[in-house]
Amino acid sequence: MPQAINQETVLEYETFGDPNNPTLLLVMGLGAQMTAWHADFCRQLAAANLHVVRFDNRDCGLSSKTPGDAPDVMALYAAASTGLPIPEVPYSLSDMAGDAVAVLDTVGVEKAHVAGASMGGMITQQMAIDHPDRVASIISIMSTTGSRDVGQAEPEAIGALLTPPPPGRDAAIARDVEVGRVISGPLFNEELALAAATASHDRSFYPVGAAFQLAAIAAGGDRTEALGSVQHRALVIHGQADPLITPSGGEATAAALPNSTMLMLEEMGHDLPVPLWDTFVTAIGEHIAG
Repeated sequence: MPQAINQETVLEYETFGDPNNPTLLLVMGLGAQMTAWHADFCRQLAAANLHVVRFDNRDCGLSSKTPGDAPDVMALYAAASTGLPIPEVPYSLSDMAGDAVAVLDTVGVEKAHVAGASMGGMITQQMAIDHPDRVASIISIMSTTGSRDVGQAEPEAIGALLTPPPPGRDAAIARDVEVGRVISGPLFNEELALAAATASHDRSFYPVGAAFQLAAIAAGGDRTEALGSVQHRALVIHGQADPLITPSGGEATAAALPNSTMLMLEEMGHDLPVPLWDTFVTAIGEHIAG
């Protein structure tokens, strides 16, 4: 597959559809490879007359891995939760937004509609703040503003996410399926989750990368004020059944963005379930068409 480069960071990416159509850049969340944007979902978006680009964030999938020891995530979050200064981290959400811009540069796209899920939504928001001229509109999915007052995870969900994978391929895959069960909504499909977890593990298994990404999130702070200056049209999609970034995170994102539309889906958790793909594609297509 092709690769983009942001300084020393190499980013694996893939495209779908006609490059003459409006470009939709997809940014995935914590520890999730670009394949979490399922290829069939990408093809469905491309069939809706979009040029779709997905990529692996740094420290994930086939993109670059950060050298050195992983940050102490618990110490970072303890500082963040009490308002203490955040220790220096290896990179920031702004750096990850720069990665997204580097992908657009390599693809030859001046301006894209940018859709981000979870941490990817945070990167999308930061991209609109830092690089407004490269963003046509934003789609923030199951994400939040960075404020400690909104979107806080339910204990079972954050506990499942932060539990290290057990040794052994089968056990690690089973753990990923169980995490999906905990954080997904009522449309969770175990068979599809197992297939996705197996393919993801066999493509790239690098759980330490999530610690570096979590450090970037912890250091990102509250974007609410900065989002107030973002003039792009925004679509905010969230699940009423999301236990990892609870609905107030999406509601706060929509409230912070001056030109936003909120789509709250009753059966959506912290996932992109197949039965809702048509809903996502329709909403995104109508949003991009303006």
